[in-house]
Amino acid sequence: MKNELKDFDGFIFQANKIFGDRVYTDYLRLFAYGTDASCYRYIPKVVIIAHNESEIQKLFSLSQRFNTPLTFRAAGTSLSGQACSDNVLVITNTMWKNIQITKDAKTIFCDCGVIGSDANIALARFGKKIGPDPATINNALIGGIFSNNSSGMCCGVKQNSYQTIRSIRVILNDGSIVDTSNNAKEDESIDHFINRHKDKVQSLLELRKEILEDKSLSALIRRKFAIKNTTGYSINALLDFDNIKDILNHIFIGAEGTLAFVSKVEYECVEDYKYKACALLFYENIHCASKAVEILAHNEDIVSAAEIMDYGCLQSVKNLDNIDERILNSKEGQCALLVQLEDSTQEGLESRIKTITKALQNSNSLFGEEFSLDKKQQDSWWKIRKGILPLAAAMRPNKSMVITEDICFEISQFTKGIESITNLFKQFNFNGIIFGHALSGNVHFIITPILDDEKESARFGAFMEAMVDCVVGLGGSTKAEHGTGRMVAPFIEKEWGQKAYRINERIKEIFDSNHLINPDVIISKNPKIHLENFKSSSLVDDYINGCMECGFCEKVCPSKDLSLTPRHRITIQREITRLKNKQYRSQTEEDILDELQKGYQYLGVQTCATCSMCATVCPLEIDTAKIALNAMRDNVSNTQQYIAKQVGNNLGLVVKMAKLSLQITDKASSIIGKETISNFSKKANRILGTPFIPSNMPNKNNYDLKANHAINSNKQVLYFTTCINRAFAPQSKTNNTISLQETFENVCKKAGIEVIYPKRIENLCCGKAFKHYSKANVSKAEETYNELLIAVLNKDIDIVCDHSACSYELINYIKATKDSKSALKIYDMPQYISEVLLNRLNITPLNEDIALYATCSTKKNKQDGLLIKIAKTCTNGEIIIHEPTQCCGFAGDKGFNTPELNQSALRGLKEFYSNKSCKRGYSSSSTCEIGLSHHSGFAWQNLLYLVDETSNTNP
Repeated sequence: MKNELKDFDGFIFQANKIFGDRVYTDYLRLFAYGTDASCYRYIPKVVIIAHNESEIQKLFSLSQRFNTPLTFRAAGTSLSGQACSDNVLVITNTMWKNIQITKDAKTIFCDCGVIGSDANIALARFGKKIGPDPATINNALIGGIFSNNSSGMCCGVKQNSYQTIRSIRVILNDGSIVDTSNNAKEDESIDHFINRHKDKVQSLLELRKEILEDKSLSALIRRKFAIKNTTGYSINALLDFDNIKDILNHIFIGAEGTLAFVSKVEYECVEDYKYKACALLFYENIHCASKAVEILAHNEDIVSAAEIMDYGCLQSVKNLDNIDERILNSKEGQCALLVQLEDSTQEGLESRIKTITKALQNSNSLFGEEFSLDKKQQDSWWKIRKGILPLAAAMRPNKSMVITEDICFEISQFTKGIESITNLFKQFNFNGIIFGHALSGNVHFIITPILDDEKESARFGAFMEAMVDCVVGLGGSTKAEHGTGRMVAPFIEKEWGQKAYRINERIKEIFDSNHLINPDVIISKNPKIHLENFKSSSLVDDYINGCMECGFCEKVCPSKDLSLTPRHRITIQREITRLKNKQYRSQTEEDILDELQKGYQYLGVQTCATCSMCATVCPLEIDTAKIALNAMRDNVSNTQQYIAKQVGNNLGLVVKMAKLSLQITDKASSIIGKETISNFSKKANRILGTPFIPSNMPNKNNYDLKANHAINSNKQVLYFTTCINRAFAPQSKTNNTISLQETFENVCKKAGIEVIYPKRIENLCCGKAFKHYSKANVSKAEETYNELLIAVLNKDIDIVCDHSACSYELINYIKATKDSKSALKIYDMPQYISEVLLNRLNITPLNEDIALYATCSTKKNKQDGLLIKIAKTCTNGEIIIHEPTQCCGFAGDKGFNTPELNQSALRGLKEFYSNKSCKRGYSSSSTCEIGLSHHSGFAWQNLLYLVDETSNTNP
């Protein structure tokens, strides 16, 4: 034990010298980063964020020197416990995002941190995609997809990583890089590997020879890999290939990061068929559906996917919006099949529909076999299927844990396999549900035992033993695509037999003889590893209690690379709750609880943008922003509430003071320089907590809103210009520096629309500025609503708001508190431009590329497409959008008070636009535009200015 501690202390000491503030040893972040989507909880001793290959090489050197294990983590969507560590957890996602597409999109190079769907977005213009298509593709990283040999809905065993890999780039435990691509450097090439690692090459070839000489073993490998199988290593690589390059390309697939670090992969691109048809078929019971699956499997050459969903699945999705009525009306025991057909031509698709419809006509489907060509309908069905896991998990009993298993049968055994699993549910008293990629014989199921209970934990263990016996008895795979992990590591030998298992052990020995790379995953000496270190089950607030920690939310979170993600915030809340609820806490637990609560204030509250973007990608629509908002509101004193009320009552004066501050800042900038002030304020913010002053601050708004701007018109618009825009005028670097209000009046004049303002406009606010002060928040929103209502009462007058975040706030306040009959119709500015102004204007588009950013509130309001429509109307150039930026993180005042959040959220923005030809950008939020201007290197302003520049009166 002393030597172990000495080794670890030495590792930490050296790691700190290399990685600095990217080494985390505080309990809060260890606990948070230790979370993945599995049922296991391992708390690392240290978490390190690695940015490049050189750092990985240094980590391997330290690992070998100090005998310290490493585990490499991608997105943490893994379900089988392969992304957990109780030693050193290395996170490799933020800086591993490079994508390179070769000529004619034949292949694509992806760094390990590329999100699978981002690779497909990059390939979309070529009509191509990557082969693997797991349900988690919108969040899973290439490193994980490759290392788990994830397949998914349509790829089966024909287009998974094993079948579509072209080359790999890996770092071995001695720090050497092996690059099997055609453009590899000489000292990283396959030839260099063969010369430098003759022992590894010889050992692999000896294993191959041994397999070839054993006919029964060869036959077993061929049979088991004819279906989906990720149990153990890809030992089929030793049978399928005689060239060491091809063996290396495939041996690391499905190895779950236990043999080396996978830095980059090159995939062959597959066709993304233009024409698709889907049918949602219903059957009386799962037995009937499985018979239909057999029919579809016999036509697998023309069927892309067949996803099975039992009655429990249908029940779990009933609360989704716009749900299929057949699901709502489904009866006990009924189930569904989602079938997809694809082709490169409409005629080919219609031929496939005709063939499959005829084949299924005697399958006894309840409502026939009608296929839909409507993309919107197809997307709604696929949304159901892709959300089943977290949706079903949310229905679990209190304190229970989600166990999702992943097995595969030969199609001839599929019906029997389904029956066997349902019988096991009854035998072990689990209310399990079944879904999965039925066309491949691949079944997923969910059970929800309370693993804190010793009896239920033992029952789960007995269930696993019986499940493995069942699957093996039917010649199936105990792991089809989720990876072996810790969940099935104890059962590899039972499935494969002693000879094949020994080959798995020897593969591990060849690449990691000291078992320092992701130990206890795939190869484990612990026969009970699958029953240890389960997550604890703590009840938290209802709105987050359903979270299964899948991580779907993480990619859109602006704080994901700075502090915590929504998943982290929820898991820390659970740990705080668990510790609080303990009747007796040790001193160590008291210290941990105190650390968690104090640390959470910055990591979970201050650096949360409260943008709620997490809810837009969460199948359960869990809004993690409420954690921070509730915490901030709970910490507001009565004195602060009183001050907020007085600020609200005197908002006109406050706006004047803000204008004065802008004027003083502008004067100082003209003397000292904008960059100097910005840099000084950044240091002061860090040390003293004073506001940060970005280099592209707006000017003071001097426009008089009380002037008479009436024109001869029979159409009016009530213009609710927000408090922030009443203070701000465009920064000096913009093409047009007149106020937003005057610009709106100019555009409306061209459109023949009279602009009027609400009375007492100087004191109105949507309430968002007071979101931390519940009383003032409601008071200001109600005051504004009443003034708007008075202004348009019994009149046919549109209302427009000129700041998207404020529009969203006010619209949602009205929806939540007012009767639908009396609710006001309020347009956000882009919506008003799109639906009203463009129809009354003559637009002469520019020939210029422009940048565009849809704010998080615009996205939540599902109006981001309107910005693209407006931009395309106003320019013939390219509309350039930085897709990874889902929320800029400026978050109102946080852009001034917590500027590191905005900086982190917009990391990479300047580099992205430096390679583009656009020189200006447009959005619909003046605060977001400040941050965008500061971090992109060019000026951003409201999209209305582009409309003004390109518009004339419609003749």
